[in-house]
Parts: sequence; structure tokens; C-alpha cells
Amino acid sequence: MVQPYIVCALGNAVYHHIKTHKSIYVALVAFLPCNEDITERWAVEQLLVGFQRYLIENGKAENTVKSYCLTVRGFFAWYQGIRGQPPERLLRQEIMSYINYLRTIRGLTNRSVNTKLAALQALNEFMIETGRQTELVLSKRDYLKVQTAYANPSTVSKDQVELLRQQILSERGLRDYAIVTVLAYAGLRISEALALRLSDVDLAAREITVQHGKGGKMRVVFIGDKVVNAIREYLLDRPAIDSPYLFISRRGGALSRGQMNRILSAYSDSITPHTLRHFFCSTAIEAGYSINEVANQAGHSNVHTTLRYTNPTREKMKEKANLL
Repeated sequence: MVQPYIVCALGNAVYHHIKTHKSIYVALVAFLPCNEDITERWAVEQLLVGFQRYLIENGKAENTVKSYCLTVRGFFAWYQGIRGQPPERLLRQEIMSYINYLRTIRGLTNRSVNTKLAALQALNEFMIETGRQTELVLSKRDYLKVQTAYANPSTVSKDQVELLRQQILSERGLRDYAIVTVLAYAGLRISEALALRLSDVDLAAREITVQHGKGGKMRVVFIGDKVVNAIREYLLDRPAIDSPYLFISRRGGALSRGQMNRILSAYSDSITPHTLRHFFCSTAIEAGYSINEVANQAGHSNVHTTLRYTNPTREKMKEKANLL
């Protein structure tokens, strides 16, 4: 019989190697008495591996998979801290207690708590599908109410964005300049921009094809002169490396979100890849785009998300308050 605590301690490869040498295996079993803590941790790791595979097979984005697995680890750690062992199945009363912990002890907002609940709901569905439990203990009806912000979420001006672009161009070069331009004037998510391949960009047709947007959806984004020129100049300067990616690192691979976040934070405390996306949506509305056109460009699945950009910004609302 396989000793799971040995596998956990040594890894599968080492375990199977020593298993073929009976004398070493017997000595090891004697040296490592059955440790319930190691066995439990091994069981949790096995469950998480299966959960991760389940999420990927169901089309979840890479960042969603990482976030959900991190949330489940956090829940298991909380549960084990209270019960002394990881849960064998999900219980509704335990989920409700965890929600209370997140709100009162951790101080998370309702929106953040709902993100955690989405991960646990997916875990619940996975455990049912794999026969670990039969009852559904969590649904969207359990999500906390969140008041949608009225103000336009865009917080940066065109002057600020143009200053950033010029600083990036003069100090970072054409690659990072092109990325910032795509974010600000094409409206792509940072993950979408960094995943672009050379074949996804058609400068003659002035189109970018986002192959795997949020929810795995494909869309075509129409681009203007700023984006076309920035990408064209970058392509002339792009290293002759055999890589399918449009924006490449020094080693020829795709850039990471962390790299771009660090680059932007070096030039601005207020501009991030996400604020550039907000800037695009707000600027596009002001330029005469319809709600549906902006929704298509930005990849919004719900036009109510896009409608926020028709509202005045926080600063303009404050200016109006002074007129009362």
C-alpha cells in the first residue's frame, strides 16, 4: 500500500525509486512513522491539483485559476486553524462562518468577499462532480449585495497619459511605448495585450484579434493611427527572435503582468494598466463611440459595465457639489 506521507515528504519520483529497493523502503518506513499532518497535507495538495485541472478544463483564465486556488488554500488554512484538520466536504454553516470572518476580522469589502465565494462555489461544484459530496451548499444567492459606483471610474486625464507615453518612449523604448499605447488607445486588458501574437495584428486592416479574452471569448478590436504607428515602429525595432508573441522579453518569451506593473509604477503613482483601460473607455465615449461599440472594443459582456463611462468623473461631481 502506498504510504501517502512518504510521497508527500519525498515526492513521487523519489518514492517510486526507493520502492523498488525493498530494504531501503522498509528502513524508511521505520524511520518515518505515520504522520497524520503530512498525510492531510498530501490529501489537500491532491485535491488542489484536481481542482486546478477542473478549472482549466472548464475554460477559466489563468489568473482566475491562480486566484481560486489561492482562495481555497486560504479557506482550508482557516478551517484547519479552527477544527484542527482540513474539511472532507463543504458545509454551509462553515461557509457562512468564513464569510463572517472575512468581513469582521479581515475587513474585506462585499465585493472582495464575493470573489472568495465564487472560488468556493467552484470548489463545491468540483467536489460534487468528483463524488466527494452530493449537496450544493453555495450559490449566487449567497453573494453579498454590492452597490455599483455611479461615478465614471476613469481617474487620469489625456495630458497625464500623453506625458507617460512620451516618458516611456524616451526612457524605455519602442516596445513598452507600443504596449502603453495599445492599453490606452485600444482598450485591451493587460493580459490580452501581453498574450498577443504576431498573427493577431493586421496593421493594414487596422485590426487586432484578441483570441482569448475574458471568459475565453474572441473579439476583433479596431485600432487608430496612434496604435498602428506605435506597433509598426516597434516591429521595425523588434529583435529577430523566433517567437510567436508580439511583445517579447529579452529571452523571446511573453512578458508578465508583474513586469509591466513595475515599469508603469516607476513613472506614475496613479497610472496602472487598468486605469489606462478605464481611460480608453471614457475617452472613446467622449469621442463619439456608442455604448455597444465601446463594449465590443473593451470586451464587456454586459453593457451596464460600459454605461458607467457615460457618467461624470468623481472630480467633476465634486466640482458640481461646490456649486450648490
